[in-house]
Amino acid sequence: MMLAGSAWTLGDNVSTDEILPGKYMGLTDLAELAAHALETGAPGLVGRLERGDILVGGRNFGTGSSRQQAPIALREAGFGAVVAASFARIFFRNSINVGLPVFFSVEAAGEAEDGNRLEIDTEGGVIRNVTQGTEHVVPPLPPFARELVAAGGLIRYAAGRLGQPLVSPESRNGGIR
Repeated sequence: MMLAGSAWTLGDNVSTDEILPGKYMGLTDLAELAAHALETGAPGLVGRLERGDILVGGRNFGTGSSRQQAPIALREAGFGAVVAASFARIFFRNSINVGLPVFFSVEAAGEAEDGNRLEIDTEGGVIRNVTQGTEHVVPPLPPFARELVAAGGLIRYAAGRLGQPLVSPESRNGGIR
């Protein structure tokens, strides 16, 4: 799968509280979650992005509380992927579980600037900065992670594997009820 979009850059140690402040953890409406994404970490950013744009972070992206709502908010806000120099482990796994592709690349994260056009080959493990004319080989998502992302997250994947319909249309929210 090929992902493409404009880069939106943040720095190091972006916490889940900056991605989605704790006071919104009780929200179950996906549009409301999306509206509050990066409200404190990058105010106004969500209103400027185009669906499929790529969030770029520095080291230790997604540090802090283990809240699956943070990557759900990013996904629902319209981000097609996150590229960072490194991720907090639980944020990385929560992202895959909710269908948000995430990629490690010190080089790609370090050179990206707001507005650069990025392309990510999820199977080949290549991040291209079309604007700067560079290409970085990265570990591709493992096959099981690609399957989860392609299915829209763990819940949709499991429902499909079991041959069961989702309980309700709201079930696509990544497990928030």
